[in-house]
Amino acid sequence: MHFLITAGGTREYIDPVRFISNASSGKMGYALTRAAIRAGHRVTLISASDLQPPVGVEFVGVDSAAQMFAAVKKFFSKCDCLIMAAAVADYTPVRKSKVKIKKSDENLIIKLKPTADILTWAGKHKYERRVTSNGPRFVIGFALEGKNVRAEAAKKLKEKNLDMIIANTLDSIGSDETTVQVKLPGSKWLGLPRSNKAKIAEEIISLAEKF
Repeated sequence: MHFLITAGGTREYIDPVRFISNASSGKMGYALTRAAIRAGHRVTLISASDLQPPVGVEFVGVDSAAQMFAAVKKFFSKCDCLIMAAAVADYTPVRKSKVKIKKSDENLIIKLKPTADILTWAGKHKYERRVTSNGPRFVIGFALEGKNVRAEAAKKLKEKNLDMIIANTLDSIGSDETTVQVKLPGSKWLGLPRSNKAKIAEEIISLAEKF
């Protein structure tokens, strides 16, 4: 299989030196990449993380949500499975200053606009012809939730037309271990016991292989 995996938290620049981002480390996306490579699959990794790319991966480095979206579009037709493990910013500045904004005693107001929803786009286009073979792509999303974890993740699974949703909680951010719950449309929740992200990644790749 050819996996297309995204990782890390995007950076939405306010000016040439300042940006809005999040606490995503990219560890889960990189663990998934390594697990897929070990299982004998081809991987294209689109990363907004500063982590060192695993050996054997086709690596695409990006910063912003717009750059990640463009990269996903570029490689989507060549993949069998998209795993969106990246924490893509929901908002980006309406205007980026071309010069460093000087500090002053006045409040600074930054107007933001929504970023494009990559998962929604993928869910709509997964049935389009792919280079590798006929049939739709398998699209997997992550849902990081602070409360109502299953309900919010199930809503995301349905609304974005995904084939699998992986729900986790805030304590997974930056950690080497995590607890996740997995759901496919029409199936019951599968809870994976707390473990290191390498082991969780192996389980997720194994589930994707059954597609």
